[in-house]
Amino acid sequence: MQRDAYKKLLAWKQGISRKPLILNGARQVGKTYLLKQFGKQEYSTYLYLNFEETPALMALFSGNLKPAVLLDNLSIYYNQEILAHEILLIFDEIQACPEALNSLKYFQEEANEFHLIAAGSLLGVKLANTKGFPVGKVSFLDLYPLSFFEFLDAIDKNKLRNYLEGYVACTPLPDLLHEELLTLLKKYFYIGGMPEAVYEFSKTKSLMNIRQIQEEILKAYHLDFSKHAPKEALMKINTVWNAIPNQLAKENKKFVFSALKKSARGREYEDAIQWLLEAGLILKAYHLVSPKLPLPHYGDTSAFKIFMLDVGLLSAMSHVPVQSVLNPDTLFSEFNGAFTENYVAQVLKNLNYSLYYWTSENTAEIDFIIQHELQLLPLEVKAGDSRRKKSLLVYAGKYKPNILLRTSTRNLKKDENLCNIPLYLISQLQNLMFRVIPG
Repeated sequence: MQRDAYKKLLAWKQGISRKPLILNGARQVGKTYLLKQFGKQEYSTYLYLNFEETPALMALFSGNLKPAVLLDNLSIYYNQEILAHEILLIFDEIQACPEALNSLKYFQEEANEFHLIAAGSLLGVKLANTKGFPVGKVSFLDLYPLSFFEFLDAIDKNKLRNYLEGYVACTPLPDLLHEELLTLLKKYFYIGGMPEAVYEFSKTKSLMNIRQIQEEILKAYHLDFSKHAPKEALMKINTVWNAIPNQLAKENKKFVFSALKKSARGREYEDAIQWLLEAGLILKAYHLVSPKLPLPHYGDTSAFKIFMLDVGLLSAMSHVPVQSVLNPDTLFSEFNGAFTENYVAQVLKNLNYSLYYWTSENTAEIDFIIQHELQLLPLEVKAGDSRRKKSLLVYAGKYKPNILLRTSTRNLKKDENLCNIPLYLISQLQNLMFRVIPG
């Protein structure tokens, strides 16, 4: 399957000031497949090291970390010539070998003509506790589950994707295409973007085996908790993780610790939430006390929402039946729009937006506040085709934004200063804003 990150890897390869690259992402989002595909297609060959599969490799990094020495040893070990610019070096599961991670500094300083990409699961967790990390000597790239547009590519709907990416008008799409896209988006809500699940659907066009694949992924995550998490935090990590579907099913999706157990306090679960965040398994949206720049200064770190890394895994954990895909609006409005809001959070994170939401004395809530250049714009997420805009009007009365944004199952439409963006088009938000914002 083709990934959008492939273009970013090409840009890295061609960069004048290229550094070793760290590809970060949760387990099973497709890091290894992407790097092997990149090495195969863009280089004469590639050399793949996996420090979890072959622990003996760690011995090669236990002494001298000079690239010349390491490359000689690797060449002998693999009986393969290693030529600069000709070969891609892939250090996978690098979190298992801190010395290999530290060696990236020396590759950047002494052998930058060699193209090297490191990857691994739970990298965020490991990097937070690694001494001697090569600060400033590496570049980073995040890989997430397949987006809806990547999903379209995977199921041979690339022409539909190209059509959406080239859509420049602020007028409704043809009804026939609009309905087809909503049907496909509903399937995406059920399948999600984990590569194995998407690949299965692309082959069979059936939803029947999707849940089994997702359940196996979720079991693998629980095994990761047991294997890699601090023992004193393990029970709390499992508690937080298992509670996410119920927390998102509430009308007010703010994470409530007392729902975990009556006596629970936030400080007791801080480390567990941080571990899941650094593992790439959750997204966190902070409450914005006041919509002003810089956003982190006005964020309330004690009040937040937690979203899953993948809407399909959320639907699996919520035990949504496959029959719900057949009903017109079920998945969009199910559990107070939990899947819809989780999906939008994923899209915004993929667009490199920080996640914040805003409330006003329990009378209004804006699901996301978007920073566009020096402007802060409200984005309200609606499950189904609701036209209600009470919260947007409250926000507009207080802060007078140039445009009000809403995303829902309704078609694309701009009505005075309100722009409704269909859910399937929300990934084009940055392009659309250039056309809908006055001036």
